[in-house]
Amino acid sequence: MSDEKIKGPASYFPSIEKKYGRPISEWKALIRAALPAQHMELVGLLKDKHGLGHGHANAIVAHTLAEDRT
Repeated sequence: MSDEKIKGPASYFPSIEKKYGRPISEWKALIRAALPAQHMELVGLLKDKHGLGHGHANAIVAHTLAEDRT
């Protein structure tokens, strides 16, 4: 196991899972199902329909979109 601290959007994932009770994989699936859409449209979807805070929604969207670009 690495002692390296997780950085970037993924650093929010443990608190997102704890606060909203769903695994990150489910949030990513919701985002991918809403594509094609702009970054902020996806953030709004998570905030408006699922009650996520802006920072948490933005972190999941940013990480998912970056993952899909690779």
